[in-house]
Amino acid sequence: MEDRQYIYPLSDDTWGREEIEAALEVLISRRFTMGQKTLEFEEKFAKWCGSEHAIMVNSGSSANLLLFAALVYSGRLQPGDEVIVPAVSWSTTYFPLFQHGLALRFVDIDRSTLNLDPALVEAAITERTKAVFAVNLLGNPCCFDELRNICGSNNLILLEDNCEALGAKYKGRLTGTFGLAGTFSTFYSHHICTMEGGVVVTDDSELNDYMLSIRAHGWTRNLNHNSTLYSKKEDPFYERFNFIMPGYNLRPLEIEAAIGIKQIDRIESIISHRRKNAEYFTSKIKELPLFETQKDIDESSWFGFPIIITDPKKISRDAIVSQLEKNGIETRPIVAGNFVKNKAIEYMNHSIYGTLENADFVHENGFFVGNHSSSNNMEIRELIAVLSNKQ
Repeated sequence: MEDRQYIYPLSDDTWGREEIEAALEVLISRRFTMGQKTLEFEEKFAKWCGSEHAIMVNSGSSANLLLFAALVYSGRLQPGDEVIVPAVSWSTTYFPLFQHGLALRFVDIDRSTLNLDPALVEAAITERTKAVFAVNLLGNPCCFDELRNICGSNNLILLEDNCEALGAKYKGRLTGTFGLAGTFSTFYSHHICTMEGGVVVTDDSELNDYMLSIRAHGWTRNLNHNSTLYSKKEDPFYERFNFIMPGYNLRPLEIEAAIGIKQIDRIESIISHRRKNAEYFTSKIKELPLFETQKDIDESSWFGFPIIITDPKKISRDAIVSQLEKNGIETRPIVAGNFVKNKAIEYMNHSIYGTLENADFVHENGFFVGNHSSSNNMEIRELIAVLSNKQ
């Protein structure tokens, strides 16, 4: 972890007295691992999303891992099946697919939205393609009308990596709920914070049962008695250590769930502040022709503020980033940039449709700065001042 103090950090602290007291209650209770607080959080999160089921895990990365394990073990996907993914996203959008024997089909992004280009998605479909894993990058909703039509017409499963987009909406509906399932992250720097944490939501009860088992060792203990996956015996001793599929230990801590229960109450306020900050940021960045930002498809929850240099012949990304860091403004690449440029791709079964020129451009000329859960207009003014000096 970097020790440096930034005047404009990547994220801010969303905890108040309520979160601290909730954490202390768990410590006093001496029940630390997944229990009643986790169940309460899941029920509250599912209700907030409008989903039938929510499964809490220990990270957004684990949410993706759990989802794809359940899809393969349930037979919805088979090893060797192809899944279309955007070329720009976080590493654990991709790794769980490879880890469960699936083939990744990389498609370029739309440079203005930074999300999957629906026209390219349709053109990239092969006889092996069975699913589309759409990523709502940096809080920006994908074009779900088009993606749902494409998936419906081609008998493909639509899935969402919504780890950076909690609270985003497309035509009034929360992202993460458009496909068979959606994943969320509640890591420290995300919209709500449970320290580490993640969630999968779905309306599919069978898929939910698979995930309940896989999340905790593949055992039956956490399944309901009305589960369609497995009929539990009346002997609770037997069901304590009864394993029906290869599982993981992806369980969250009760302290994370307890904090999350309080954080859900803050979501609307947090997203409102992020959108107001974004209005101010976008109004200012428009004044600088050498820079552009992400085009909001509908109601982005603005995870951060991506900035792309429009004319790299006039100025380099490295020079800009160096100047920002010197002025106390924290920066990051736009997620993992074009992921196929990473050495890890050498291990993975994958193919690329067409060129990835937009992903390449963002990889070489993009970066992002933080958005906060309260007003950060002062910090944005510092950012704009530094960028203005480079015009």
